[in-house]
Amino acid sequence: AQSVTQPDGHITVSEGVSLELRCEYSYGATPALFWYVQYPGQGLQLLLQYYSGNTLVQGIKGFEAEVRKSESSFTLRKPSVHWSDAAEYFCALSATVPGD
Repeated sequence: AQSVTQPDGHITVSEGVSLELRCEYSYGATPALFWYVQYPGQGLQLLLQYYSGNTLVQGIKGFEAEVRKSESSFTLRKPSVHWSDAAEYFCALSATVPGD
């Protein structure tokens, strides 16, 4: 069975400090992985995605994420957060790569 878990839950960080959100997944292989953000009053927006290759992924708005296959984790990071980054962040996986 496939699943994703975000163990950090609700976190509070100060402006200007780094943000790190961990996502743990359970899947037989390395799936396609995604981070989404939902700002207050808005819909989901894709921040970044991982399909294969380089395990460090650059996204929009200064975000990046790192896949660690040995830990089955996909960690979202931003070196310096701004008050406008206050939002809900969601990790997701897909067993199939789009286009396959």
